[in-house]
Amino acid sequence: MFSIGIGIAVLFAIAIIIYLGFGVRYIPHRRVGIIEKMWSASGALSEGRIIAVKGEAGFQAKVLRGGLYVGYPFWKYNIHKVPLVTVAEGRIGYVYARDGGPLPPSQTLGRIADSNGFQDAVAFLENGGQRGRQRGILREGVYAINTAVFMVITETGVHTGPISAEENRMAQHWLEELQRQNGFVPVIVGDPTNSKGSPPLPGAGLSESDNIGVMTVHDGPTLEAGEVIAPEVRDPQGGSGHNYFQDPETFLTLGGRRGKQLQVLTDGTYFINRWFATVELKPKTLIPIGYVGVVIGYFGGSGDDVTGSNFRYGEQVETGRRGVWKQALTPGKYALNPYALKVELVPTVNFVLRWISGQTENHKYDEHLSSIPLITADGYEPLLPLSLVLHIDYQKAPRVVQRFGDVNRLISQTLDPILTAYFRDVAQSSNMLELLTHREEIQRRATEELGRRFESYDINCVAVLIGRPESARAHDGKDPIDSLFDQLRQRRLAEEQKETFAKQQEAAAQLRELNEAQAVAARQTHLTETQIEIQVAANRGSAQLAEAERVAKREIALAEGQARVAELNGHGEALRIRQVAEAEASRIAQIGEAEAEVSRQKVSAFGDNRLYALNLVAMELADSKQPLVPEKLVMLGGGGEGGQIGAQAGVFQAMMQLLTAWDTLKEDQAAPEEKPAVAAEVTEVKTEAA
Repeated sequence: MFSIGIGIAVLFAIAIIIYLGFGVRYIPHRRVGIIEKMWSASGALSEGRIIAVKGEAGFQAKVLRGGLYVGYPFWKYNIHKVPLVTVAEGRIGYVYARDGGPLPPSQTLGRIADSNGFQDAVAFLENGGQRGRQRGILREGVYAINTAVFMVITETGVHTGPISAEENRMAQHWLEELQRQNGFVPVIVGDPTNSKGSPPLPGAGLSESDNIGVMTVHDGPTLEAGEVIAPEVRDPQGGSGHNYFQDPETFLTLGGRRGKQLQVLTDGTYFINRWFATVELKPKTLIPIGYVGVVIGYFGGSGDDVTGSNFRYGEQVETGRRGVWKQALTPGKYALNPYALKVELVPTVNFVLRWISGQTENHKYDEHLSSIPLITADGYEPLLPLSLVLHIDYQKAPRVVQRFGDVNRLISQTLDPILTAYFRDVAQSSNMLELLTHREEIQRRATEELGRRFESYDINCVAVLIGRPESARAHDGKDPIDSLFDQLRQRRLAEEQKETFAKQQEAAAQLRELNEAQAVAARQTHLTETQIEIQVAANRGSAQLAEAERVAKREIALAEGQARVAELNGHGEALRIRQVAEAEASRIAQIGEAEAEVSRQKVSAFGDNRLYALNLVAMELADSKQPLVPEKLVMLGGGGEGGQIGAQAGVFQAMMQLLTAWDTLKEDQAAPEEKPAVAAEVTEVKTEAA
């Protein structure tokens, strides 16, 4: 047992001698070993260096990876075991170099040196790496980094080696600053869940994902004098360029400058070094339908004026120049840098401006407008509410912006004074009643006159609409305009009453005609009987005329017979008979002519044939022995109301015949004229007999 104990002690002593003599060291695979050389025959570090590259005393640039190493005795080397640097997936790690070349005054971050992701400190120092915060970043992964040379800041904390307390406080400050900027995650443009952006206003036509990234670069040469926006950097050889600021070294090589950048980030994910460039999310520029966007550029060279010599309100330039662009933007979404370009929306459809106190349209152009105070010729002081419908030609929108700056100044500095002065002039030459009753005419003249005035300002006046005037102040607690309206209502009521009375008079006349018709209908039976009497009288006259013609023909026949007898008995007797016949024919003709003349005189005395016929009817009815109203009336062909209607229809027919009876009377009057013809015939017979 004693010999065994001695053997173990010897082995242990040998192990200690080997460990101490040969410097055996073990590094776990989850750590790296930072070598600190206590002394060296090579001497101290060169001036300005804190990391040894050529075996000098001090912290060495090389590190020990996981494993067993020999040759690092404790009396010469101190091995600091530190964890590996881990950058989580989708995250960014930032690096601070404690050694390297010094930064020039114009440089903010150390240039990128080929060092295998900062894992080869020797290559970093030999390839021109610079101390300070670095332009290069670490993407997701695990890195064996010498934290004595590089201090790595990740989302989980600061990875440092044996550093001073002052350096540790500085690292904690950077950590907090990057956390406020959300600098450990990539920039996501177009992500609605990104809370670091400036969300667009609700109802503006943009969603939360409609945004852009505005870049501000913090390294590189400064802007040229007079410039406020750094120009866009492009690869003249047609290469990929700086890949949207993700390659800072290429960006600066191509001539990129620090400051606000004209180029913006559109939808996508970008791993941006926040020490090199900060990102500000801004909404896209939306030009809604019914508007155009007039662009005002704050960058670029001075352009040539394209407005001509007659336009003296400023200059317009071509697209991409500094100033007001001649070509306006049509409706749509645009990724425009709000620090480099300003877009003024100009409505191109008809829009309404209300000079009405307390009323405002959605466009808010009229939020500072109110009803216009007037003084009429008859001393009224109304407040005139009115609306103005305007239209701006989209091709002239840049001229409007160049002239006024924006639509609000156009309204407040031009339209409001012109409109107010015009209606005050109208009120001074009109009384209050004319303003109330001649509104349509005033609107028409205002539209024409204001349209002519606004045309010189590149504005089209579509319509002027006047509302109901209101009193600015009441007298004795009563609104004078309301009193005037009462007078108008009374006047209108009087006119309506006049029309009512005229209609009533017309109704009374029609009622009288109705009563007369009803009276005629009531006496229809009597009218029927009188019509029959008229027909009887006409038939009697015809019979008398036929009888007279028959008697005349008989006399002619007798005369002819006697003439023949006279011819046989002798010339003297024939002559006597002829004379007697001529005398008789002459007498008959005279009688007929007398009767015809009497009839014509009677008709002329009455002035109308129908009145004469009615007189004959009346005479016949007077001589008639039959009662006018029969005691009994037998009606055939219906009864009740239907029979009464039939009787009334018969009376109406008789009345129509009565009114047309003048044709019969005319025939009666013409009948006596046939009697001279009879006499002439008798004369002709007697002549033949002679």
